[in-house]
Amino acid sequence: MQFVAEAAAALNEARVHDPFSLLGPQESEEGRVVRTYQPGAEHVTLLAPDGRELGVLDEVAPGLFSGPLQEEGQYKLRIRWPGGGEQETEDPYSFGLVVSDLDLHLFNEGRHWQLGRAMGAQPRTLDGVEGVAFSVWAPNARRVSVIGDFNNWDGRRHPMRVRYGAGVWELFVPRIGPGAHYKFEVLGADGRASQKADPLARLTEEPPRTGSVVAAPPDFTWTDADWMSERASRHRTDAPMAIYEVHAASWLRPEDDPQGHFGWRALAERLIPYVVDMGFTHVELLPIMEHPFGGSWGYQPLSQFAPSSRFGTPEGFAAFVDACHRSGIGVILDWVPAHFPTDAHGLAHFDGTHLYEHADPREGFHQDWNTLIYNLGRREVSGFLIASALWWLETFHVDGLRVDAVASMLYRDYSRNAGEWVPNVHGGRENLESVEFLKLMNTVVAERCPGAVTIAEESTAWPGVSAPVWQGGLGFSYKWNMGWMHDTLQYAERDPLYRRWHHDELTFGLVYAFSEKFVLPLSHDEVVHGKGSLIGKMPGDPWRQFATLRAYYSFMWSHPGKKLLFMGCEIAQEREWNHDAQVSWELLDRFEHAGIQRLVRDLNQLYASEPSLHSRDAEPDGFQWIVGGDAENSVYVYVRYGADRANPVVVLLNMSPDPRYGYRTGLPRHGRWREIFNSDAETYGGCNIGNGGEIVAEQTPRDGQPASAEVVIPPLGAVMLRFAGN
Repeated sequence: MQFVAEAAAALNEARVHDPFSLLGPQESEEGRVVRTYQPGAEHVTLLAPDGRELGVLDEVAPGLFSGPLQEEGQYKLRIRWPGGGEQETEDPYSFGLVVSDLDLHLFNEGRHWQLGRAMGAQPRTLDGVEGVAFSVWAPNARRVSVIGDFNNWDGRRHPMRVRYGAGVWELFVPRIGPGAHYKFEVLGADGRASQKADPLARLTEEPPRTGSVVAAPPDFTWTDADWMSERASRHRTDAPMAIYEVHAASWLRPEDDPQGHFGWRALAERLIPYVVDMGFTHVELLPIMEHPFGGSWGYQPLSQFAPSSRFGTPEGFAAFVDACHRSGIGVILDWVPAHFPTDAHGLAHFDGTHLYEHADPREGFHQDWNTLIYNLGRREVSGFLIASALWWLETFHVDGLRVDAVASMLYRDYSRNAGEWVPNVHGGRENLESVEFLKLMNTVVAERCPGAVTIAEESTAWPGVSAPVWQGGLGFSYKWNMGWMHDTLQYAERDPLYRRWHHDELTFGLVYAFSEKFVLPLSHDEVVHGKGSLIGKMPGDPWRQFATLRAYYSFMWSHPGKKLLFMGCEIAQEREWNHDAQVSWELLDRFEHAGIQRLVRDLNQLYASEPSLHSRDAEPDGFQWIVGGDAENSVYVYVRYGADRANPVVVLLNMSPDPRYGYRTGLPRHGRWREIFNSDAETYGGCNIGNGGEIVAEQTPRDGQPASAEVVIPPLGAVMLRFAGN
């Protein structure tokens, strides 16, 4: 009786470390017995699988029922609750192991690439019984229970079994399925109990609620086979990539709910036709992994496997991606493996220890964002994140991941003063564990997801970010060119009077333009936190502002590198981006804003249709300065070559407010050159100053070129010429 009393007390106080030693079928001095803990139940009857009553269990202590088990095999419990309610179910403690030894081995090695299909909450049929197999990594916990709407969120009802050596807790709960809400109640190594969302949840409650939701196994019928077979060719360095960066909640809001947002299907109906019409090749979504605080824009996610419930179901997101692919649009997701928020229901101090994060705040706390930094030197953490990357690429057919905050991952002293960081084992500042993580992630993605791209948001001079791992690089497909963005925006913001002294801010990017495979980004980061809008950065009166922005976009689209533009910038949105509002679409009623939109649309079309503007983006031979040093006139002339150099495009850029009439410049060939683009065209809001559609180059050498011509370059404008023959 002392054992019974002690067991009941331990169960009642939720401090049982090994529930399978107490509950379910047990061997005792009296023979085989069944014990079940059902606090608050009036009585429990033991049933055979066919429903025959095998006897009523005795309540041997408060909530603890026990009785003889006289038949082999499975059995059921009929539980009567106060008020007359009855529940019939199999006993969770009568089932065997849930997670296979191979799954545990791969997880502990940090190489379980299908973790989202093996652990967490998996609907499963076990011994002919439907239910959910729960599992969670918490190696230092004293006790873990699964709690949910199926057990009144009572941590005493479903304590889990620990798989020693792996540190994984597991339990099969019968007769529940997709849609059940749950968390894990963890009694940590520090003696404190906390309710944690499932790190591997594939569906969550909609914030501000914080529970996890059992999701059905992924079972979406895809119709994008043609896209997937062609995807690799669309992502090559010689292919055009024009990316439209979107915050899904605030691109457009329902007319009848200015604070609401569209679900995936409704968003697809509106966003995809717009992206197609504008000529963008890809949509890049700010992080859509579930995150507790909407004001983080998704950059502080806690559910690395769950599309945000704000927009609907995982199937809805799959349908969005499928619809994009059917329309010829690729989908890139922002993905955040650098850090995570400190919310109590999340990964922080998960099992009473610093499990996912570093223990030392000099390594584990991000001072800029008040977040925690993943301990990528721990195999299980590294593998967890790589499995997340693969989850989006494989399960949802996502075409690429833009990896956030890579610079903060590469350097241990990132944004830290002396004494605030811990050197690596060699005494250096490089984060060797993060480097190895990124290399492995990119290697695995390249092997398992042909044609998918990874893009690094990286702002330093770290060498070989987009070089192959086998060559000593990090293995990314592309790198954001943050230096180009900073220098050229700084130049554009200057009063034209002073630009002559800062001429190199536009030319310097070509010094290193081919050291990596680059994306030129004008992202959300440039229109938030007091930075204003792009049009607001441009100096002068409204005419000069719009002309300068048109010229700047023309420079960007004709510069080597893939393109990225944040939503709203294509219509010259005047206010800073506000994630609680929407793009200022009403501005399109004004001619000058509609003109910017037409310009971006035409630039995308020209960029895609002219091989010279994209096919040699990563090759030095694809670019040549003709006039790079005319600081006095703020004029730049350069040529873009395609693979065969047969149809070069010459770009003439005038960043002063004075038109340049009769400006003689060298050209690669003599003969006729057709004006294929002019940012000063009236349809864009300009004054139609140009070359009448064509110029003729003479065989008069100039600027190192065999021919030359007198051209007109509009004020604060750009002209593009294509060779039309002799």
